Amino acid sequence: MNFTEIAENRQSCRSYDPTRMVEDEKLDRILAAATLSPSACNGQPYQITVCKGDTAKKVAKATQGMGMNKFATDAPVMLVLSEMPYVATAALGARVKKNDYRSIDIGILTAYITAEATVQGLGTCILGWLDDQEIREICGIDEKVRLVITLGYASKDDKLRPKKRKPISELIKIIE
Repeated sequence: MNFTEIAENRQSCRSYDPTRMVEDEKLDRILAAATLSPSACNGQPYQITVCKGDTAKKVAKATQGMGMNKFATDAPVMLVLSEMPYVATAALGARVKKNDYRSIDIGILTAYITAEATVQGLGTCILGWLDDQEIREICGIDEKVRLVITLGYASKDDKLRPKKRKPISELIKIIE
């Protein structure tokens, strides 16, 4: 797949096949791609906690407050992305430029993870609705949990949906 094909085929999966486990080889490829993600000053200010089995089920429950993310329970893997401290040079840049580079870096990391998962034939959904404190306790994490990514095989009835996007004219401005 080239990048455009990955972008066309990636979608938020909301229906997983709970009987199909993610093969270790595919998970290893996804995590290897994640390590290649660029970050400010190459600081990689995040940690990925891979949750499987009962732990994945507990993390899924911690993303389901107020009836949200019910589908997450069927995902066999949950990737918990937590924010780690800046390296010194990125911390200085963030202070001077008043820019939150960690959030940007975690966003780029998420794009790498979801793109490689698509290449591996797996579905993902990026979850920002979560109980930070509960997930920290489940996973033994000290730092803030920023996102959880569900990972698994989409169920057979989870067909590729048409993309609904703003027109390119609303997103791009060219100045000469």
